[in-house]
Amino acid sequence: MNRSLLRFTAYLQLGMTILFASGCAPTQPFFLNESPDLQFYLNQATAIEYPDVEVEHLAETTGALPPLTVGNHDYQFWDLSLEECVSIALQNSKFFITTNGNAEFRQNIAAQFTSGNADQFGSIYDIAVQQSTTQSVPLTVDGNGNRVLPRGVLRANQVGGVEDALAEFDAQASGFVNYGTTDRTRNVGIANSINPQISRATDTTQQAAISKRLATGGVATLRQQVIYSRSNAEISAVSRAVPSDWTALIEAQVQHPLMRNRGTLINRIPVVLASLNEDLSIADFESQVRNLVRDVENTYWDLYVSYRNVATSIIGRNSAIATAQFARLNLENGTGTRQELAQAVEQYYQFRGILESAIAGSNVPGADRFGVYGNERRMRELLGITATDGRLIRPIDEPSLARVEFDWNESVAQMLYLSPEVRRNKTRIKQNELELMAAKNQILPEVNLSLLYRWVGQGDTLGPPQRRDVAGPNPGSSALAELTGGDYQEGAIRLDITPPALGARRELARIRGAQLRLVREKAFLQEQERLLVSQLSDATAKVATHYQLVQTNAQRWQAAEQEVEARLAEFKGGRSPVNVVLQSQQRRAQAQIDYYRALGEYNKSINYVDYMKGTLLANSNITLAEGPWNKKAYWDALERARERSAGKQVKYGVTRPEVVRTGPVRDADAVVNMMGGSADHNGEMIFGDPNDPLSMNLSPYRNTIEVDDVPLSEMGTPQQMFSPGVSPEQFAPANPTTPRASGSVPPMPTIDSLPDSGSLQPLDIPIGSAVAPMNYETPAVSARISDDVDVSYAPTPVARRPLPSR
Repeated sequence: MNRSLLRFTAYLQLGMTILFASGCAPTQPFFLNESPDLQFYLNQATAIEYPDVEVEHLAETTGALPPLTVGNHDYQFWDLSLEECVSIALQNSKFFITTNGNAEFRQNIAAQFTSGNADQFGSIYDIAVQQSTTQSVPLTVDGNGNRVLPRGVLRANQVGGVEDALAEFDAQASGFVNYGTTDRTRNVGIANSINPQISRATDTTQQAAISKRLATGGVATLRQQVIYSRSNAEISAVSRAVPSDWTALIEAQVQHPLMRNRGTLINRIPVVLASLNEDLSIADFESQVRNLVRDVENTYWDLYVSYRNVATSIIGRNSAIATAQFARLNLENGTGTRQELAQAVEQYYQFRGILESAIAGSNVPGADRFGVYGNERRMRELLGITATDGRLIRPIDEPSLARVEFDWNESVAQMLYLSPEVRRNKTRIKQNELELMAAKNQILPEVNLSLLYRWVGQGDTLGPPQRRDVAGPNPGSSALAELTGGDYQEGAIRLDITPPALGARRELARIRGAQLRLVREKAFLQEQERLLVSQLSDATAKVATHYQLVQTNAQRWQAAEQEVEARLAEFKGGRSPVNVVLQSQQRRAQAQIDYYRALGEYNKSINYVDYMKGTLLANSNITLAEGPWNKKAYWDALERARERSAGKQVKYGVTRPEVVRTGPVRDADAVVNMMGGSADHNGEMIFGDPNDPLSMNLSPYRNTIEVDDVPLSEMGTPQQMFSPGVSPEQFAPANPTTPRASGSVPPMPTIDSLPDSGSLQPLDIPIGSAVAPMNYETPAVSARISDDVDVSYAPTPVARRPLPSR
């Protein structure tokens, strides 16, 4: 057999043996100092970790007490006026817990706020943040130290604050030092005495420059250079005078555009756009403050109505107690039925449930969603205070019953001028006009004129600047001496012409886009003003409607009060069933709460008209002004003012920026005179057609109906006002005359007296008379049924057992 074949077979067997011994699985590398715990190995790439941030908690956050509930009345009333609520809200608001826009009804955004971020909501920092916003593009220079100007057209949303825009005109210093050597052969003959075959040289260049962009569009640059050169070229009369030489240069260069980007108007457009962006931030800030003030007032009246709802529920509950007590007595005397007593007791529990919902709120359909506690909590969110602190806010300002009229022409004129939404969109139109102006400028050819003037000095050494007799570049000469001597000066003029691309499609498209955006913004402003007038019309009409509803519900309440009195007299005389009395009590309670709801909406409607007109802040004595700066800012501003006053003002002529503002915002009275509105408030509002085709007889509602009700500030302690009522264990009829199953008749509380029964007299309900409602503090009209039974239909609430102190 061939030896080579045997050798190959042996190698193949050895390889297969090694392969089978190691197996097919890959082997791990072996490390000599490997640690068994593998402390640098992580078995996961992402984990939920807590950020290393420590921010001090507010005292209102950590000091909150347990929430108020139906059975928790361990607090005191905190009587606040509307003015105090607005003042507290404005003082505590770093962020505005409100929504944007001018909608009449807005939801509470506390839930959105807790799940959002700072950029989504308005704050007192927004204007300062806008002023300090900067672009990410730095100031750049070319290799000669000249400022490189930005190309293209900037939009309003691409610029930062005013200081950032003005930074484009700051002077920019630059410099460099370049050192290089040469060591190579050259294609020259051996006998070449001027240029040797092997070239060895050293070159060094140092440059320092300062360049500034001018408001007219040009660039001014002052530049200095020092150039050192050394070579191994032979020194002779025909080659080099010295082995090395120094060159000192001072250059002044001015580049100025003659067509595109020429003039202060075009070059200051980014600054004006940035300034108008600040105006937009101010308009947004004003609208957010306005919305906060309106939300506080709306919540104030909602809280007031909630209190009235509680008082009405208490009256209904106490009336049900009195009716059930009389039904119990009739049952015991054999003149009543168990069905009448059960119906009266059912109404008691109905009013009790309404009272509990009116106090604490409920998600049950048909119940008050927030109640007193919920609306008070919403008020605290707007005021920026803790959720619970042992006090319950109680409104002490009564809503206005005065009949308010608004002059329509005056209201429209004020709204079209004072509305921050209108002012904001007019600012956007001005920005679009400037963008269109910049777009049109870019279609012009770029024609730049450059002027350069240079002082030159060259010598054997760099030397001191004093004069020497040796002229450069002879041995012993000084480059700085030659430079200061001024014997060598150079100049250059350069004209660069770059027209737009053939067809200028991009430039024309940019102009067309700017024109379309401007037309769109103007059309939007027109539609916005039209719809704002529609909103104002709706708001003004609701003022009249809600005032009429207040009067209507007052008449309804008056009639319901007299109906309850008559039904009770009939029921006591045995001439009316109990369900009629109970229904009349329900109607009275509903009429009373409808009256207060209409009254609250009437005051909110008045507020909404001022809101739409733009006079809400002025009528609330609220003004917006810039806060104080630190002292150094005032010193720097004074220094700049002195510098400007000491300088010479340059008249740019037709190139100066055009006016973009008309001055400070005027007040409401000045607006009426400026826009030609009417300020006559002496006219009478006419409700409907004088012939009254609907036969509504609206004349009685022109005069305010007096309502003799108890103010909220005089309704006693929380225990008295929010008493949840009697407990079922107190119901126990004594000596019933009719058999009944055990537990079938609910027991009733002890009542002191009952109104006298007698013949029913005809009701006289004069329109416009005062309403004297019954409430839980009304003295009971007593009557004695027997010598040992004394009952009442208006009992004093049972004092609540106080909770143990913490």
